[in-house]
Amino acid sequence: MARHHFYLKASWDGGRNGQGTIEAGNLKQTISIPKEMDGPGVGTNPDEMLIGAAATCYLITLAAMIERGNMPVRKLSLETEGIVHVDKKFTFEAIIHRPKLILEEGTTDEELKKIERAVELAEKNCMISNALRGNVRLEVEAEIVKH
Repeated sequence: MARHHFYLKASWDGGRNGQGTIEAGNLKQTISIPKEMDGPGVGTNPDEMLIGAAATCYLITLAAMIERGNMPVRKLSLETEGIVHVDKKFTFEAIIHRPKLILEEGTTDEELKKIERAVELAEKNCMISNALRGNVRLEVEAEIVKH
């Protein structure tokens, strides 16, 4: 069994509305509380990083499935939305992936079904989605354009 270890170093200056930095491998970023939550909005924040992790994991997983399955996808793009519910505490409620796939001309109905299945399976096979599942609602709303 292989284990991979990832490390992050962080520093913080000030109180709630201060700012800090994080470093993890190639990630070097200023951080603060987002403006939407009455923070300074400097650099990135945990909410953006969470949807960033979920989105990149989903996108890479889907791209790998498309490649392994030799699926006729000409272009793949993704928009992801994170929804935070604020009541007495902040709760990350949902992450919605909206992939857009443009298929090669002449894609068959059988190939289309295989692609549709991959779009759903990629979310279920993504390591980050699996870490979040049960705590955050995960959805996929795909747009598949067939010529």
